Amino acid sequence: MNTESNGGPGTTEGGAGSAEQPLGSRAPHFIKRSRPLHLSWQVGVFVIGLAVVVAGVIMLPLPGPGWLVIFAGMAIWATEFVWAQLVLRWTKRKVTEAAQKALDPKVRRRNIILTVIGVLIIAALLAVYVWKFGFAMPWNVGE
Repeated sequence: MNTESNGGPGTTEGGAGSAEQPLGSRAPHFIKRSRPLHLSWQVGVFVIGLAVVVAGVIMLPLPGPGWLVIFAGMAIWATEFVWAQLVLRWTKRKVTEAAQKALDPKVRRRNIILTVIGVLIIAALLAVYVWKFGFAMPWNVGE
């Protein structure tokens, strides 16, 4: 069914326990039995998750682990909402694919070559600057 189609070869958990958890609410059974209690539980989870996500968004331009906090808020939402569970599964799959791609020897070699070329260009520009102006700071060059 839907839970098995997302748990393909791209999952990072190995072994016999690699099947993903089923989609849906993870609220305790006594809460699920009462519709008003379950609805208030969902509202509480949504509000707490929203507060954490908003805090993460605020941290993006400020010092702090913004993306980590946003994903923590999504994980809070995923305890209750299927859409958040699907977003987290998709994100986990994409992060795993990116990590595997980054570890590919061809990609690593290309990244190392591009980094060396960039460092050589910066070193050459710095050498030309020092040769032409000496060790003067850029704002003191006219003096």
